[in-house]
This record gives sequence, C-alpha cells and structure tokens, in this order.
Amino acid sequence: MKKVLVSLAAVAALSSAAFAGVNSQTGCGLGAMIIKDDSSALMLALQATTNGTSANQTFGITSGTSGCKRMPLVMNDRAAEFVASNMDQLAKEAAIGGGESVDTLAELLKVDDKAAFAASLQQNYNSIYTSGDVKMADVLDNIATVEG
Repeated sequence: MKKVLVSLAAVAALSSAAFAGVNSQTGCGLGAMIIKDDSSALMLALQATTNGTSANQTFGITSGTSGCKRMPLVMNDRAAEFVASNMDQLAKEAAIGGGESVDTLAELLKVDDKAAFAASLQQNYNSIYTSGDVKMADVLDNIATVEG
C-alpha cells in the first residue's frame, strides 16, 4: 500500500511539472505557495497533492495567479470552432503571412499585435502545419507552442 501511495505521489508531482511556474517538480499552485520545503519526497508529494486537491492549479495557469505563469494564448471554444471551419483558408493565409482568417483568429485569441501574430504564423508555418492532414487540435496546440 505504501508503494502505491508513493507511486501516486510521484506521478502527481511529475504530471504537474509541465505547468510549473514555482517549482519544476510540483508546479505552481496553493501547495507550492504554502509548503516551501521541497527537500524530500514527502514534502513534494504534499505540494503536489495540495495543488491537485485544491483545484486551483488550472485556474492559476489560466489567470497567472498562485505563482503560475500565464499562458500567452488561452485557447477557447470559439477559436477551436473557427480553426475547424476554416482550416484550408487559414493555412493559405498563414503561409502568406496574413489575411482575414488570420486576423479573425488573432481577435478570437485576444492577440494584441495582429501583424506580429501573422508574421509568426508565416515564419513558423512548417511547425504549425506539420502535415497535409494535420488536425485542428494539433494546429491550435502548435500555434500555442509557437506563440508561447
């Protein structure tokens, strides 16, 4: 039983590390803010458990609170629907560095500098559109990665 608990704590600690802003092992959130000692596996497990059970880590990542870094682009349902409905046109405009679809996507993603956004899509086109049959979710993830 003890091994199972330690394993679960390790998985929780490692899975939240992808969203880290405070600590590379347990991530950001209430646990990382309250429990400053990260010198042992037990303390890391307590940080990760508190981060997970208080359900504030996701909010912190989205809003930039609780010691979390705010993601520059927060994808939303409207942006996802738009990309799904306009995949071909968006790909063409990203390749040329601008257009109505790129501007609309920038608006949906609340991007301040639309010209820089369009230039970034053009410059990183091959990283965003990785194949001819790339899926909408992959395009959005790739845009977030490039713009992040």
